[in-house]
Amino acid sequence: MRGSFLRRRILSSLTAVFGVSALVFLLVHLIPGDPIDNLLGERADPVDKAQMRACMDLDQPLTIQFGRFVRSVADGTLGKTCPDQTRTVAQLIKEAMPSTVALAVAAMVVALILALPLGILAALRPRSPLDFGATAFSLLGISMPAMWLGPLLLAIFYVGLRWSPGPADDAGLAGLVLPAIMLGTHLMAMLARMTRASLLEVLGEDYVRTARAKGLSPTRVVLKHGLRNALVPVITVAGIQFGSLLAGAVVTEKVFARPGIGTLLLEAIAQRDYRVVQGCTLVIAVSYVTVNLFVDLAYGLADPRIRVR
Repeated sequence: MRGSFLRRRILSSLTAVFGVSALVFLLVHLIPGDPIDNLLGERADPVDKAQMRACMDLDQPLTIQFGRFVRSVADGTLGKTCPDQTRTVAQLIKEAMPSTVALAVAAMVVALILALPLGILAALRPRSPLDFGATAFSLLGISMPAMWLGPLLLAIFYVGLRWSPGPADDAGLAGLVLPAIMLGTHLMAMLARMTRASLLEVLGEDYVRTARAKGLSPTRVVLKHGLRNALVPVITVAGIQFGSLLAGAVVTEKVFARPGIGTLLLEAIAQRDYRVVQGCTLVIAVSYVTVNLFVDLAYGLADPRIRVR
C-alpha cells in the first residue's frame, strides 16, 4: 500500500511539474514584444540581433522550440545561456540555489522557535492575558509588510547598533540573522495561530483527559499526547510555506542584496530571458512538489493513525 501511494504521489507530482513547465513556456512566448529588442536594444546591429535570435532558437517554430526545451530538461542543462553559450541555465540556478535554501531553512527555524512556544502557551491559557498577548504578537507579525520590516531591522541593528553586517556583506551565518527574522516573522504568525487552534481542539479530546486521569505529568500530557496529535495541520502549513520560501523571497533578497533563485527569476523576467525563466520555474515547481511529498510522509511520523491507514 505504501509503495502504491508513493508511486501515485510521484506520478501526480511529475504530471503537475510538466504541466506547469508547459504552461510557462507557452505564456512567456505569448507576451507581446520582441525579447531581442529588450536584450540588445532597438538600435542594435541587425547582425547581432539575428545571432541572438538564433542563439535563443527564436528563429524556429514554437513546436521545435518546445522540443528543444524538453530535451534540455532531459539532459539536465535546461538550455544554454545567450549570448555566452559556454554556461548553462542549470549552472546559473546551481549557483543561486544554495543561498535561497540557506535563507529558507534559517527563516523556518526562526518561525518554529517563535511559533511553537507561543502557540502552546496560548492554548494552555485560553482567554487569558498570555493568550491575548501571544495573539497580538502573532497579529503584529502577520501585519508588518516585509518591505517595511527589512529596512527597519537594518536601521536598528546595522545603522544604529552596529550588531549586524550590512547588505551584500559576505558574513556567513551572521549575515543570515536579519534576513531570516524578516522572512520568518510572517511565517511565525501563521504557525503560532495554527498551533494554538489545533492544540486547543486536541486538548479537549477524551484520550487527553484519560492521560490526565492516569496521573501523567502536565508536560508529558501536552507534549506527547497533545502536541504530537496537533502537529498535522501545523506540518501542512509549514510545508506549504517552506515550498514558497524555496521559490525565492524576492523582497528579502532585494533588501539585503542577497543572491538567490528569486532574484535570478526576477532579473530574467525583466530581461525576457526565456530559458532562464523556464529553468527557474521548473526548479521551483520541482522543489514545491518535493516538499509537499515529504509533508505527506511526515504525517505518519506525527500521527501513527495515519501511518496505520
